[in-house]
This record gives sequence, C-alpha cells and structure tokens, in this order.
Amino acid sequence: MDTTTTDAVNRVAPAAQESERARNGPGGRLPIGVYLLGFSLFAMGSAEFLLAGVLPAVATDLDTTLSAAGMLITAFALGVVLGGPPFAVLSLRWPRRTALVVTQAVFALSIVVGLFGDYRVLLVTRVISGIAYAGFFAVASVTAIGLVTPDRNARASGVVVSGLSVAMVAGGPAGTLLSHFTDWRGGFWAVVALTAAGMIGCRLGLPAAEPAAEPAAERAARPSVSRELATMRKPLLWGVYAITILTTAGYMITFNFLAAMLADNTGLGEVWIPAVLALFGIGAFAGLSVGGRISDRRPHFALITGAVAIVILSVVLVFAIESAWAAVPVVFLLGIAAFVLNPAIYGRVFALAGDAPMLAGATTVSAFQLGISITPVLAAVALTRDAALTSVCLIGAVLAAAAVPFMLVDRARRAPAVVAAE
Repeated sequence: MDTTTTDAVNRVAPAAQESERARNGPGGRLPIGVYLLGFSLFAMGSAEFLLAGVLPAVATDLDTTLSAAGMLITAFALGVVLGGPPFAVLSLRWPRRTALVVTQAVFALSIVVGLFGDYRVLLVTRVISGIAYAGFFAVASVTAIGLVTPDRNARASGVVVSGLSVAMVAGGPAGTLLSHFTDWRGGFWAVVALTAAGMIGCRLGLPAAEPAAEPAAERAARPSVSRELATMRKPLLWGVYAITILTTAGYMITFNFLAAMLADNTGLGEVWIPAVLALFGIGAFAGLSVGGRISDRRPHFALITGAVAIVILSVVLVFAIESAWAAVPVVFLLGIAAFVLNPAIYGRVFALAGDAPMLAGATTVSAFQLGISITPVLAAVALTRDAALTSVCLIGAVLAAAAVPFMLVDRARRAPAVVAAE
C-alpha cells in the first residue's frame, strides 16, 4: 500500500468510527431520533384505539346507528391497508424527514377537518388519516434503521413499534377518559396536539439528510421504484407477511375480547379491568425489549418462541379466565409473547428488502393492520354460532400455530452458516 493510499485510509477510518458512534448514540444507546419516532407513532396510533371507546357517543352525536359508526373504524383500517404501499411509492424520492413531517401534518389536519364535519366528512377523513398513518409508520421504520448500525436494526424497530403498544394500552384508554369528561371530540384534540409535538420533535431531532455513504453504495441506495417493486417479488418476503398477519390476529383476537371475558367469565369488577389490560401492555414492553435485543442475532428463535408461547398461553387462558389469580399472570405473559415477535418481523423484512425497504416496510404495516382488522370477522363466525366467548382464544391459538410453518420455511432458506449461528 503506497503512502497516498495509507493517508486516505487513515483519514476515512476515524470518520467512519465517528459516524458509527453517532448512529449508535452516546454510550452505545439508541439515538434520540429513534425515540422521537416511537413517540410520534404513539400519538398517531392513539387515534386508532380511541374511537372504539367513544363509539356510542359518536353515533348519538352524528345521529347515526352504532353499526354505521363502526364503519369509521373500518375506514381507518382500509386507509392503512390499501393506502400505505402506494404512498410509499409516491414518496420514494422525498427526504425521509420531509415525508415524516408531511404525513403527520396530513394526519392531524384530516382529524381536525373530521371533527368539524358530519358523518360523511368524518368517514372520508378517517380513510385519509389511515393512509397518512401507514405512510408515517413505514417511513419511520426505515428511518429508525438508518439511524443505527445494522446489528441494531431489530432493536431500533422495536422501539418504534413500542409507540403503537403504548397507544393500545394507554393512549386509547386515556383519550377515551378525556372524552368522557369533555365530549367525544376531546380525546381527538389531544391526539392532534400530541401529533403536532411529534412533528416538532422530528423536525428538530432528525437529520435533514441521509447518512453519508461510499460512492458505489450511494448509487445503489438511490430510491428506485423498479427496485422496490422487484423486491416485492421475493417469496420469502410474502412468507414474512403471512407470519405478520397470522401472529397479529392470533394475539389481537384475544386482546380485543379480553375485557368482555374478564367481566363475564372472571367476574372481575369494572374498575379492575383497565388495570389488567394495562398489565398486557407492560408485558408488551417487556416483550419488545427482549425481542429487540435478541432478534438481530437470532430472529427465528424470537419468532418461533413467540408464536409457540401465544399458542400455549391462549389455550391456557381458556381455563385460567375463570379465576382472576390464574388469568392475570397469563395475560401478562401473553403480552410478552405477542410483542417478542414484532422486532424479529421487522428485522426479517429489512434483511430481505435491505436495498429497497420503503415499499416492503409499508406493506409490513398493512399486514399488521390486516391482522388486526380480520379479528372481528373471525370472532363473529364463532360467536354467532353460540360458541363460548373463550372460543376466541382457541381461534388465536390456531392462527399463531398456522404461522409456525412459515417461520420454519423462512429459517430453512436462510444461509446455512447463519442458521447454524442461531
């Protein structure tokens, strides 16, 4: 190696080390931008879970039936499922920080317009807010892994997804409580305020440009619609989406009916039910933390362990739900098992679609939402045939079990050396 080359290497190496330290954050912690993205997702996700709690008030205020008001939930879900991937393609060449702020702005504005409109206006704005939410979720996931080194992708994704779990177990219920003290719009105004705070945080706390790359890598990393679409043709990627849909539906079908089971089967007092639901959320936090730390190195261990645990715990809950002392720890463990999966899912998606992550990330968000959305339909099939309420737990166990073969196929088709390391 000649002197000129040696000098060049000596100049580049410290810069690369400094860049890696910056991407890992001080003391090896994740950068603050990752947590800002998690907070923003919490703010926006709270709107998804808030509406269910104020549905009767919405129906009364807008002079419509409860079933028609329920279509507002479906409208948001359709916006997420159908709108996320096209938005990812349209915004492909936008700077990520710009895309994040724009999606938050559209989300907040659509909520505000809906609060001042009638039922039809609210229905349309729910679809728009769902599209914006899906777009933010997809870009946030890609941005988070861009802020850290590759060995911490799953952990960073887990922090972002944790915003959604907080929204599920805290944001939605807190917004519902606020709406009861004001009117049904009060919780949504809080969501708008929190989303605005998230916009400011992302604007100030995220880098304006993508991390610098070597010339060849920079050319390869340039957004390309054709490359994104080509990536979506990978069979293994669709296997991960099947895992996402099945496992999400597997635990959400139980969570969605957990309050009813605690009231009817356990006989738990109404004041204690929110505490048990919050315990599921605490378990979710623990699961995300554990999953985020092991999924970068052993993704299939996290996936298979989480799915098998969901199967076992769902079946156990059928019997444990008769006693509060038995049901409460099972609910906590179910929260852990459910959310151990999520960082591993994102880790596999970005491992398979690392050179074209936007559309793949948006489709992952749609898969999560589809898993959530199909649970009422699956539950209705059983409950309208006079099945016991606990039958939803058994449906959840079957769904989670159905995901295991996809996990085994995905594991078998990885590089043998990588599988052996797991």
